[in-house]
Amino acid sequence: MSLSASVDNVSTADTQSCDSSNMCLELALEGERLCKAGDCRAGVAFFQAAIQAGTDDLRTLSAIYSQLGNAYFYLGDYLKAMQYHKLDLTLARTMGDKLGEAKSSGNLGNTLKVMGKFDEAMICCKRHLEISRELNDKLSEGRALYNLGNVYHAKGKHIGRVGQQDPGEFPEDVRECLQQAVFYYEENLKLMRELNDTAAQGRACGNLGNTYYLLGDFQQAIQYHHERLKIAREFGDKAAERRAYSNLGNSHIFLGEFEKAAEHYKRTLELAQELNDKAIEAQACYSLGNTYTLLRDYPTAIDYHYRHLHIAQNLMDRVGEGRACWSLGNAHSAMGNHEKALHFATQHLEISKEVGDTVGQATAQMNISDLRKALGLPEGELSPDSAKLVTSFSAQPSPLLRRYRVRRESMTRLDIIKLTPDAKARNNAEAALSHTPVPHHNEQTANEDEDSFFDLLSRFQSERMDDQRCSLSIISENKENHSTNSPSLNSINNGDAGQEDLLDLIVGMQSKRMDEQRVALPHLPGLCPPANAPDDGFLEMLMRCQGERLEDQRSSLPDIVGGSTVPDEDFFSLIMRLQSGRMEDQRATVPNNLK
Repeated sequence: MSLSASVDNVSTADTQSCDSSNMCLELALEGERLCKAGDCRAGVAFFQAAIQAGTDDLRTLSAIYSQLGNAYFYLGDYLKAMQYHKLDLTLARTMGDKLGEAKSSGNLGNTLKVMGKFDEAMICCKRHLEISRELNDKLSEGRALYNLGNVYHAKGKHIGRVGQQDPGEFPEDVRECLQQAVFYYEENLKLMRELNDTAAQGRACGNLGNTYYLLGDFQQAIQYHHERLKIAREFGDKAAERRAYSNLGNSHIFLGEFEKAAEHYKRTLELAQELNDKAIEAQACYSLGNTYTLLRDYPTAIDYHYRHLHIAQNLMDRVGEGRACWSLGNAHSAMGNHEKALHFATQHLEISKEVGDTVGQATAQMNISDLRKALGLPEGELSPDSAKLVTSFSAQPSPLLRRYRVRRESMTRLDIIKLTPDAKARNNAEAALSHTPVPHHNEQTANEDEDSFFDLLSRFQSERMDDQRCSLSIISENKENHSTNSPSLNSINNGDAGQEDLLDLIVGMQSKRMDEQRVALPHLPGLCPPANAPDDGFLEMLMRCQGERLEDQRSSLPDIVGGSTVPDEDFFSLIMRLQSGRMEDQRATVPNNLK
């Protein structure tokens, strides 16, 4: 909501109230101007000052809440963004403002999505959609459909990244989320075509291409990315055009069409240079280097990997440097340049140790061992952790990998390429685990785990009960602070009357403790006079949903070290695991004259 629309709504009934409201509005308008100029931090300061000044105009206050929520969102403070969008939602419902309720529900849904609270986000976005259809507001309906697609897409990706599945091979719960995302994106695209909103059509096509890519329907993904590319060119949107070319390259890689992928990556590189985006330029070089490795054009691959390495060094991206060194080592080894390969493998090992990449360390040590054999040098020993990882990499490929080999026959020729599991920056530790046999827990182990869990739960519950018990030592320590009606320790020891006094004391203290555990209703900051938030069934539904979220009780994944010059969607994880079961093909061949 724009604050300028609220100017005429300021009350003039009371002079003092009018002055306060005018000051609030002036401060808020300056905050709005600063946020539009891109200085959200200064804008937030003015909005907070406006709230301190206070106003009795609900629409002005609603606009302040909405813009504060948006400002905090762009600043990355999602907790505060959620707080103000909730206040805006409460105020809109209090005023009976259906359109305001729809917008605040959408804003709250977007914030909850970014926070990973996908179920709550769905509730908000569906409420946004419901009100928009009720009001027959097509533009608002389109935004709601788009937001719902984003929530389901984000939830599917979030669940899917826990494992090591590739596009098209996700479990059923992930596929259901992605299919729901497709449904809402297609509904949005249909509506945007009716409204002749070409820019919105481009966004929908891009997201549909990405979702079909995750579902493994690469042909459909290519179709939508081509449509996205056409619209981006029509609007002169170089950034969107660059993304479309990159996504097209990824899709062609999974179809085994490496020449087409290379052409799309070259265009990605050109656009990144036009946009002067060095990180994206490095990512394009990385993708081109690996694509030409798949094409067995090693000199060209080496050239692109050197370009990636130089940019990574300039950007101080150590993870990217490690990937570049690993790739250069593989390419030089394939060409028989074992001395250069050993140099880059050694650098890869040093960087992996520095960034804490255990999988990278194991991979580098394996390569160093093979190269030293090829050069006739004494073989170094592997660390215990690396030896375990080497064993896991040598395991037989899973049925999933065998299916991939049947499906993409063009990739079965990669027998001499030394591709290793550390190419995916954000999956350092997880890549190794995907090849380690999962131990089977027997019934006895499961029972022991269950018993331990209940023992732990009992201890925690008993401690909580102890926290709620009254301690008599409090009385002796604080008796001077008690009122004259509070019983003394002497009276507590005097027969039945003393027992009754003791019980009265305990009841009083326990009721006080219960009061301390109650949560007061939040007031609406900035409203003159202050008012408590009304009972809100919609927010109660959100709270119930939050209380049922089992994900909040699970431990979060460890932070994975990433690199700005390595693509986020690193499709080469598939190729790494295809090669992981073929260790003998990855090792350098020892020359005959050294045997």
